[in-house]
Amino acid sequence: MNQLFEEIPFIENPQYERIIENILAQQYCIVEDFFTDEEVSLLRQSLIEKHEEDAFKKAAIGNRVNEIIVKSIRGDVILWIDELKANKAESLFFNKINNLINYLNKTCFLGIIHKEFHYALYPEGTYYKRHIDTFQNDDRRKLSIVCYLNEDGWLPENGGELVLYLNENGEETEKVIYPFPGRVVIFESQIIEHEVKPVNKQRMSITGWLKTR
Repeated sequence: MNQLFEEIPFIENPQYERIIENILAQQYCIVEDFFTDEEVSLLRQSLIEKHEEDAFKKAAIGNRVNEIIVKSIRGDVILWIDELKANKAESLFFNKINNLINYLNKTCFLGIIHKEFHYALYPEGTYYKRHIDTFQNDDRRKLSIVCYLNEDGWLPENGGELVLYLNENGEETEKVIYPFPGRVVIFESQIIEHEVKPVNKQRMSITGWLKTR
């Protein structure tokens, strides 16, 4: 066969396989080494610079067509990231996300064809009450992804925990996840309700969704 038309061999990725196994087993996954320390630092600096440019806006609830701002539900400020206009740090981010998407589509046939991500900054004293990431008239979001960009030395007393509400054998349990820098959390958007507890120190992340047609 002409080499130009030979199929590229599939190479198993142990990290991606762990993500798949965890999501299949428990509907969520926590990854500590998805991004390098340098990549996390670059993304943090990008967030800070854009926030200093006053590019962020108050986060809303509802989809991007029918958004409303409700301070009693969430208090973060966000900035959507345009992949076509990505800076160096954002290009590194999307490269890894796209690699993950391609792997999931090849191995799990998820049919992910869209994605959306934004920077999120929680000022001291803010939170995001319990919710689910899909809407009544829009169920395209399949996987939610959060990448924490906080400074090194984040302590549990700084607050801002992500709490996942899980159903185990018919009983609700809580999984508390602290936003340590570089940590990535992936979970099923249509199933897991979650919240961000009040923060006692400015909390930074990138949040987004992998979506089907």
